[in-house]
Order: sequence, then structure tokens, then C-alpha cells
Amino acid sequence: MKLAALSLLLVLAGCASTGTVPRAPEIIGVDAWGGSTVASGMPPQRIDRITLHHQGEIWKEGTDVEAYLRRLQQWSRLTKRWADIPYHYVIAPDGRIYAARPLAQAGDTNTEYDPLGHALVMLVGNFEEQQPTAAQLHAAVELTAWLAREHKLGLDAIASHKDHSAQTVCPGKNFYAYLASGWFKAEVAKRL
Repeated sequence: MKLAALSLLLVLAGCASTGTVPRAPEIIGVDAWGGSTVASGMPPQRIDRITLHHQGEIWKEGTDVEAYLRRLQQWSRLTKRWADIPYHYVIAPDGRIYAARPLAQAGDTNTEYDPLGHALVMLVGNFEEQQPTAAQLHAAVELTAWLAREHKLGLDAIASHKDHSAQTVCPGKNFYAYLASGWFKAEVAKRL
């Protein structure tokens, strides 16, 4: 059997890769949700970690995600005096991924860890009391796998906020369970 025919059979049987790189997940841009971007004036960061967070507030069904992001951006800039929303990506309960702070700009935190070099991913909700939705988990896995591929990171570069700071329960016990059990990294590994 010719090599090309054998390769085709392996691909059709699910035993080999076609060599194509999976596309980026769909990400809703800052302009699309009504936010504004500000130039940081700082040198771009090099991503060497992916850190997962939860919002830490109860998310009520029917809440307007885009209005929430606009309020979060305003609070971050005016009250906290940060350059922008502290996270790079925000994932809604329906699995939609929103761009927030530019990835080239280091994030911010209310706890004692240095987020320089971290791609910060936040899922809305309080996962001490609520469960992440299946759509959120799927989107978080897809986004994390894409970020890991884009920045040539291994599974050891994926962690949660509380793995970097003892001052927090973030990302909440109900989301952290997926990390602690190994499920999250196993799902990311399937996509790498």
C-alpha cells in the first residue's frame, strides 16, 4: 500500500494527525462588547503561564455580560487605577469568550503574586457556591489549549490563582476540583 493511502486510512480511522493546527476559539473583541482600549506604554510581556480565576461573585442568570464587562472596565480604571480589566479573557456561562485586557499587557491582582508573564483567564461566577457550566469548562479548555499552543507552553504552565497565592480561594472549590483531579489538564492535553 502506498504511503499516502496508508496515511489517509490512519487519519480516517482517527489514528493520525492531518498536520493541521486547530484554530483559535472564537473570541469577542473589546470593541464588540463596548469596551475601550488604552495603550499601556509598557514593553509587551512574554507569556509563560496560564492562570485560571473565577469572578468571585454570584452570577445571576440573565445578567448582561457585556454591561458587566463595561462596569468592570470602569471600576478597574477609575477605582483601582489599573490600566484595564485585570484579566485577559473572560468566559460567560454560555461559553462565549470575551477579550479584556490586551494579552501583551501584564494583568493586575488584589493578592500577593506577580502576574507578569501570566495569561489570565476568568470565568464569571462564584465557584465556592456555584458550579461552572459545561459550556464554561469547554471554553476554558479550548482557550487554555490555544494559549498553550500559541506560546509553546506545557501542561505544567497551567495553574489557578490559589496555586500562586495563599491569600485566596480563587478559582473556587467547584472549579478547582477540575484542576485538582487532573481532568482539566487531561482535556487540554487532548487538544495539544
